[in-house]
Amino acid sequence: MMIVNNKSELWYNKICYKCAYGKNGFIKSKKEGDGCTPIGTFHINKLFLRKDRIKTIVTKIKTIPIVKNMAWEDNPRRKNYNKLIALQKNSHRERLYRKDHLYDLILVVEYNTKKIIRGKGSAIFIHITKPKYKPTQGCIALTKKDFLNLLKKIKKKEKIKIIG
Repeated sequence: MMIVNNKSELWYNKICYKCAYGKNGFIKSKKEGDGCTPIGTFHINKLFLRKDRIKTIVTKIKTIPIVKNMAWEDNPRRKNYNKLIALQKNSHRERLYRKDHLYDLILVVEYNTKKIIRGKGSAIFIHITKPKYKPTQGCIALTKKDFLNLLKKIKKKEKIKIIG
């Protein structure tokens, strides 16, 4: 199990990785757009990746290539809220195929994904960090090097415990 704390640390099997988290810290009762990382224990069982940028990867996690029209619905008023969607033209959803490298690797944190509650928060991922570990909108972020190292180690059906 991965463990994330408020010291900007993600621990896995006694290995500590520096990480970024939500700009407004951690919260038990997350709401869409609050900039907080949700506290709790969640499953991780999907990895999205940009195969055009990351040619080889070693992991036991199920991998899904990111294509240009992929997005994650982050609008609570939409029927596919907090789900993977195909973009329509001129759509303003959370695009997975980006010019920057933040989403070259995405582990989906299964937060609010089973019995989805609208407005409770969406698109909680582990992704690549911005320079200097700039805080996220609620996700966990690692350097590409650390992310690739972690992917080699984690189990097929992994969990993350976010303790704040």
